[in-house]
Amino acid sequence: MINKSSRRVFLAGVGAGAALTLRAQNRKTFDVKDYGAAGDGKTLDTEAIQKAIDAAGAAGKGAQVLLRGGKKYLVGTLLLRSGIDFHLADDAELVVSTNPAHYPNALDAGILTARGARDLKISGTGNIAGRAKEFMTRYDQEGEIWEFGNFRPKMFILAACQGLEISGISFSEAPFWGLHMLGCEHVLVDGLKVRNLLDVPNCDGIDPDHCRDVEIRKCDIVCGDDGIVVKTTRQPLPYGQSANIKVRDCIIETKDSGLKIGTETTDDIHDILFERCEIKSSCRGLTIQLRDEGSVYGVEFKDIKFTARYQAAPWWGRGEGISLTAIPRTQGSKLGTIHDIKFTNITGRAENSSRIVGTRENRIRNITMDHVSLTMTRTTKYPGGVYDNRPTTAYPEIQPHPTPAFYFKEADKVTLTDCKVAWGPNPPTYYTHALEAEHTTGVVPTRFTGVAAHPKRDIAVTIR
Repeated sequence: MINKSSRRVFLAGVGAGAALTLRAQNRKTFDVKDYGAAGDGKTLDTEAIQKAIDAAGAAGKGAQVLLRGGKKYLVGTLLLRSGIDFHLADDAELVVSTNPAHYPNALDAGILTARGARDLKISGTGNIAGRAKEFMTRYDQEGEIWEFGNFRPKMFILAACQGLEISGISFSEAPFWGLHMLGCEHVLVDGLKVRNLLDVPNCDGIDPDHCRDVEIRKCDIVCGDDGIVVKTTRQPLPYGQSANIKVRDCIIETKDSGLKIGTETTDDIHDILFERCEIKSSCRGLTIQLRDEGSVYGVEFKDIKFTARYQAAPWWGRGEGISLTAIPRTQGSKLGTIHDIKFTNITGRAENSSRIVGTRENRIRNITMDHVSLTMTRTTKYPGGVYDNRPTTAYPEIQPHPTPAFYFKEADKVTLTDCKVAWGPNPPTYYTHALEAEHTTGVVPTRFTGVAAHPKRDIAVTIR
């Protein structure tokens, strides 16, 4: 027997279920198979899928473009529309065409593209297979890097979109940049999985570029180039600043920077938060590279673990744990400033210094390091005792330099609280001080713990 109270709950549940069913029925589904997609991985399905996208776009209101599992869809450029859910169901896979003729704009080619779309969703559990090696020409054994040909598409080019959501899907073996979002606002990237090749150049994971109000969370990224990188690239249209971007709970493995701002900084980048992330391997752990006229400020790195190591010569970065550099790209070029940056509860293992370096004309200021713990140790075979200033023609690209754990130059007001330095076994002779600062003012180490790598030769802290 059901009492009255239980009956009311039961009927309410039935009503809620009926409402959900009704909403599902009202949301139209546009199965690409119904528009002629073969899904055999050999037949070019671009036209058929585009027809489904266009039909869903005309319907709007969350209409779903369905790519069923168990199928592989060979495609070139697809242009996504406002108000749709482009859904890669189950193990559905988009296979990237290697034919430049399948891309209307071969100079800036992309697979999933959109311009000015509103309320666009890309969802599912399927994959986009980039076929990176088929866009390469040869492998450089010494440089441990593939050399690319004249044509290679980006996996995504999503420009000037509002209300963008990307969730659950994966992409692999990108031949060029991965998720490139240009001038987008109100964006959620949730649970994206990236499995690029570690020896392919420029295959970034996620690039918010001139974007605002972005959350990137719970992503799992393996890529040869930068894992997650905030940029303001030089563009013919005024896309504006990059601001209010949050990156949370991500795991990254890369041959370049794990979490990064720059190097393209043509407009301001500010109010950026990176937190609760793990960088399993990188050439630089946490990076801000200022090379252009925009300024970078209001940035916090919080609750992060990293490993940074040397790589072969063609790869930028030389194992720096933390790297903040403000260096002009070319002699006499205009340069912004880096200021008001925080590092809180950071633990890292690195082969090279945590480095804050400005210039006499563009000093870095107001840097706070709170509970930053570094372990300095050599783990690779590559030559050490150098700093990497690339990209620049105004200063030496690769600069011989001793290796302190923390190194500050041409900076003002650098505060360290409860920071620690430890050294691994058999430190090389070019490992030096726990902290070295030159041409720097306002260096305040409070409860700083650490000795020099060779305490009989060097003092722990030198500030001059």
